Amino acid sequence: MEKKKIRVLIVDDSALMRQLLTDILNADPEIEVVGAAMDAYVAREKIKALNPDVLTLDVEMPRMDGVAFLRNLMRLRPMPVVMCSSLTEAGADVTLDALSLGAIDFVTKPKVDVAHRMDEYAEDLIGKVKVAARAHVRPIVESQSLPITGKLMVDNSGPREISRKPLKTTEQIIAIGASTGGTEAIKDVLVGMPPDCPGIVIAQHIPKAFSGPFAARMNQQTPLRVFEAVDDQQILPGHAYIAPGDMHLVVTRNGAQYRCKLDNSGPVNRHKPSVDVLFRSVAECCGVNAIGLMLTGMGRDGAQGMKEMREAGAATLAQDENTSVVWGMPGAAHQIGAVEALYPLQQISAELMKLVRARSAGRGARAASG
Repeated sequence: MEKKKIRVLIVDDSALMRQLLTDILNADPEIEVVGAAMDAYVAREKIKALNPDVLTLDVEMPRMDGVAFLRNLMRLRPMPVVMCSSLTEAGADVTLDALSLGAIDFVTKPKVDVAHRMDEYAEDLIGKVKVAARAHVRPIVESQSLPITGKLMVDNSGPREISRKPLKTTEQIIAIGASTGGTEAIKDVLVGMPPDCPGIVIAQHIPKAFSGPFAARMNQQTPLRVFEAVDDQQILPGHAYIAPGDMHLVVTRNGAQYRCKLDNSGPVNRHKPSVDVLFRSVAECCGVNAIGLMLTGMGRDGAQGMKEMREAGAATLAQDENTSVVWGMPGAAHQIGAVEALYPLQQISAELMKLVRARSAGRGARAASG
């Protein structure tokens, strides 16, 4: 029996871009572009007529922009959507809005005059459309969706005081890895963490233009102080540090202090930042003082690093399949025995803090007996 092709509708106001995306996707034997639309109103009618499996959606369109259309779509007819975004700070913020509304992933718009990068772009687009076709779509929950705003004007240049008491070094570290669907999953975890939780380090697969705005958004939306990590930055309680989109984040130890180190070496598992790089550094320098968390994501990045964390005595947990947009990375870690327990996303913050308290109590008991 012939395998059913993934039916794609392309929504973009540029005729050139519609043709380019059509040619790229139709070149793959598992994908069929069933139609194209120049704006949201035409798209609405074509969705009804063609019943596509996946939508590629331009952010900037006349009459109704892509995010406004996505909000309506995810409320009335939830379906997998891959956004096409410009690689700018303003484009990043709008794309993060789209991800908060349930878009599965995004690709940046290709530069049509750069022919030597087109094969790489085609591979990325085709891969994300295939993942979107299998992904778990999140319908909009209006009370939880972020407001559609312009550029976030947040001072994210350095740590701010969270109390009048001097901040000491963090005794435990929570390391988080994520990819597809991860921006919203990370938000859900950080929202549930108390402001005195252990320091958190995060590797999310995201472009450089997006990592700063993402950190600023998390800083505004969660109880923690969230930053795009900088080199040699001390890791403090109640703070979270997100890897820049073009650097690996590594945790090092200097006496009693854990610090961020940025590493500009090549991609690992095709990613930079790589979750494996972060988790391996945490396994090496933090050991039993660490907790590892794998959230939704495509691929296998981080699975081996999480296994090394578990072997070093760290606690490890992962998001379950039912609540993951894509159960690639958590599933891979679970498959090789790197994960101690799986939890639905809404329970993860509470489980993290249970582990923190249990490990603190155990350390206190050992100190008292000694």
